Amino acid sequence: QASGGEDEIQQLQKALLDYLDENTETDASLVFSRKFYIAQWFRDTTMETEKAIKSQKDEDSSEGAHHAKDVETTGQIMHRAESRKKFLRSIIKT
Repeated sequence: QASGGEDEIQQLQKALLDYLDENTETDASLVFSRKFYIAQWFRDTTMETEKAIKSQKDEDSSEGAHHAKDVETTGQIMHRAESRKKFLRSIIKT
């Protein structure tokens, strides 16, 4: 379900970036807007990841099973962040 949500976010981002790209001939400032959005989303992904990991560390208890669960969740957070960044990098290249 989470990956479906991620796909939805990326679809919306791609739709906006495609729209901006298609209209750059009529409004040159859209080139800047497009680059700004990509950079902002990249930055947001990094900050959200750092906050989520910090939050988990703050909530971490000394219980081994609980800790193992947090490590798995941290891995999932990192995987989601890398997926988002990979998507944004692919947009930059095109």
